[in-house]
Amino acid sequence: MNLTHLECGACGLSHEARRLHNLCSQCGKPLLARYDLQRAAETLTKESLAGRATDLWRYREVLPVEHDENVVSLGEGWTPLLSVARLAAEVGLSELLIKDESQNPTQSFKARGMAVAVSMAKELGARKLAVPSAGNAAGALSAYAARAGLEAHIFMPRDTPRANVIECEQTGAHITLMDGLITDCGAEVARLKDAENWFDVSTLKEPYRLEGKKTLGYELAEQLDWELPDVIIYPTGGGTGLIGMWKAFDEMEEMKWIGSKRPRMVTVQAEGCAPIVRAFEEGKRFADEFPNAATTASGLRVPRAIGDFLILDALRASGGTAVSVTDGELIAATREIGASEGLFCAPEGAACLPALRKLIAAGKVKQSERVVLFNTGAGVKYLESYGG
Repeated sequence: MNLTHLECGACGLSHEARRLHNLCSQCGKPLLARYDLQRAAETLTKESLAGRATDLWRYREVLPVEHDENVVSLGEGWTPLLSVARLAAEVGLSELLIKDESQNPTQSFKARGMAVAVSMAKELGARKLAVPSAGNAAGALSAYAARAGLEAHIFMPRDTPRANVIECEQTGAHITLMDGLITDCGAEVARLKDAENWFDVSTLKEPYRLEGKKTLGYELAEQLDWELPDVIIYPTGGGTGLIGMWKAFDEMEEMKWIGSKRPRMVTVQAEGCAPIVRAFEEGKRFADEFPNAATTASGLRVPRAIGDFLILDALRASGGTAVSVTDGELIAATREIGASEGLFCAPEGAACLPALRKLIAAGKVKQSERVVLFNTGAGVKYLESYGG
């Protein structure tokens, strides 16, 4: 298609596109896919979208897979953007929306990233894929690898929600449960991958999960008739979705679909694991590892994110901020959202509501502004968090 090269997000070094890469060969930071957007815009137009399939592959010209036969899909993307009028009234906003990613295959936003990452791994000749995961990425990799006929090797903390473990078991993955956190699982993948001939598809340690996640930004713009919201509140562990949306906005502007106005991007983390919040408050570009990370929202239990600087850059460039909430607040918010709007959110997604309240109280969000919250997954995958 229109993929031209990969570019390091830190040092800018260019890498050849059509071969397997993990991190930058020079500085070890994440690689970003770059496209010939002028060429892409010849066929990918706002008008052309009307007749396309309602999945993330509708944006095919700005996705990296070259040959259609390598597209691995379970129908991911094009999730609903729901107006939540009762919640809006309760918090005092004129317009509040929730992008509901629980309606993806494997019931979380991780399906987007893994669909594109597995498709590219297949196209570029990988046969065994490995990932450390707090849960939902494992389920997504397992499903998409099975769909592609590839092996999936999953490393998860022992206290990962049981639903995620069963999901991986039933979709044929090789599973290792470990004491410790996702960072410990990542270290084990790194230790074994060369000897086992695994391709590491960890968050931002390959360039294409980000490309799947950036379709959140394309969809949001399309669903809002190309007028981006004033504020996006996003639960952040590894941060790929937030980084991806920020990348999508730049691509759309280059294709002249939108102007230069951007939403204020807001990261939400749990108080028990808030490395991005801490780095933002301290004015740092890189986040120190968060000690003794603990939260029931397993997707937020990421003590150190390799894309930390990309997250923090987007927050600051957009005039946004970073907010932490307690586990008690996010669990209470799950019930509030459910009772008000019928959505059983994942704890990570529910965390956006108390964060929004804090922003309103601090005068950082105004009553007249359009705000979008992201529910990244389904609450039924976290029954342990609710005493079930």
